[in-house]
Order: sequence, then C-alpha cells, then structure tokens
Amino acid sequence: MTAFDWPVLLAAGVQRLGLRPQEFWHLTPAELALMLGQGGEETSLARAGLEQLMDAYPDTEGAAGNGRD
Repeated sequence: MTAFDWPVLLAAGVQRLGLRPQEFWHLTPAELALMLGQGGEETSLARAGLEQLMDAYPDTEGAAGNGRD
C-alpha cells in the first residue's frame, strides 16, 4: 500500500482547487483524485461487475440469489 503525501495533497486541494481546509478534510481520497483529474475511468463498474458483486454479497443474510432468475 502506498502512503499518501498529505502536505502535497493539501496544497493541491487548497491552492489548486480553492478548497477550504475543512472542505479538503471532508473529502475521501477517491473524491480528491477525481477533482484533481485522476482516476474516474478505471473506477467505473459495468453492469456485469455489479451483478457479480450483488451475487457474492447479497443484502440479506442467507439469501440464495438476487431474484434475477
């Protein structure tokens, strides 16, 4: 796992994006990356991927499927 360079990220958020420090600290790393023009494409999830996740992790315990038979 790569460590975040918080001073550089804070400077980018405050100076480049014009965020207040409070706004910066309320962002998730994914939100900040998107605002800085990084990521986005590789984080999208196609319908097939969503259905696989729904099958693997149903909303209710003991659910046998997702009702899409």
